[in-house]
Amino acid sequence: MDSFNLKKFARDAGSALSRVVQLTEEKLGTSERTELDAHFENLAERSDATKLWTEKLLSDTEAVLTPNPGKRVEDFLFDKIEKKRPNRLSNLEYLGLDMIDAGNEFGPGTAYGSALLKVGQCEQKLGTTERDFIASANHSIVAPFRKFLEGEMKTIVRERGLLETKRLDLDACKNRVRKARSMLGTQNKEGPSPEIVLRQAEQDLRVAQAEFDRQAEITKLLLEGISSSHASHLRCLHEFVESQVRYHAQCHQLMQELQRDLASMGLPLSTGGPSTTSATTLSGNFVSSGRSSPRFGRRARVLCDYDARDSDELNLTSDEIINVRDPGDGNTDYYLGEKGILKGRVPRAFLDILDD
Repeated sequence: MDSFNLKKFARDAGSALSRVVQLTEEKLGTSERTELDAHFENLAERSDATKLWTEKLLSDTEAVLTPNPGKRVEDFLFDKIEKKRPNRLSNLEYLGLDMIDAGNEFGPGTAYGSALLKVGQCEQKLGTTERDFIASANHSIVAPFRKFLEGEMKTIVRERGLLETKRLDLDACKNRVRKARSMLGTQNKEGPSPEIVLRQAEQDLRVAQAEFDRQAEITKLLLEGISSSHASHLRCLHEFVESQVRYHAQCHQLMQELQRDLASMGLPLSTGGPSTTSATTLSGNFVSSGRSSPRFGRRARVLCDYDARDSDELNLTSDEIINVRDPGDGNTDYYLGEKGILKGRVPRAFLDILDD
């Protein structure tokens, strides 16, 4: 048994040395190498590009979902030891908790305390929505990309490495055959004759060629599978986008509800500070420059949703309460409206005036 292991070790060491010599000679330009066909090379290049960009996209997506590098490392370690990740509050949830504590401290009966409670509760809901989005995104794109890299792509890399080993063995055998043929007609004082050496070298070459062809076919089949991987990644991309659409729609809905709640409290949300800057567009509406203007002394309820048609109009949501005043330009179709820090024209037909 020990003799068999020793022979196997010597044979493996000899093969490894032969590959090193072959690779060195190729780099020096003193030995030829077997080239694969153009189709195989194209498949290999596409595989390399797929590996590179999948790794980058995975890293970028994880950075978006978990901006804190320390937490990313922590999650990676928990995944490696197959242990459940710790439940951490998001920054939005921490902000919400502190706002709620501050609101209770100042008193729910005060305008400021009540507003803090409402905003804090909304921030907590936003944090929960963000957590759900992260979980969905991990399921839709992060986990499949990582599984591809650690499974299929790792297999391709391993088989391509094995193919390179078979290629070096094949080219080393070709070199031995060429050297053996060059020795024909000469006589060796010691060892087997050149004819015997050539026959053995040709036999080794046939075996090496068969092993190389078989490994090339296996590797080619794996490389051709990259097309199906791209199709799978495309589905992952669609699912990721759908997750983002749901997430932003939920956030938008929560913020609209919060805006309506704050407006219904009749809070002085915009006082127009001592700024001297001119009007600036913001989400399709303009913000007051802070210069003196007639006071918005009337309140109105929005009868139905209205999408602003120009940058000087306000977007309206059904049942929200806004402040309005006459524009002073003789236009009887519009009021000048104010909600929060936003000011702009609003059509009178969409409003029910509450303060006569």
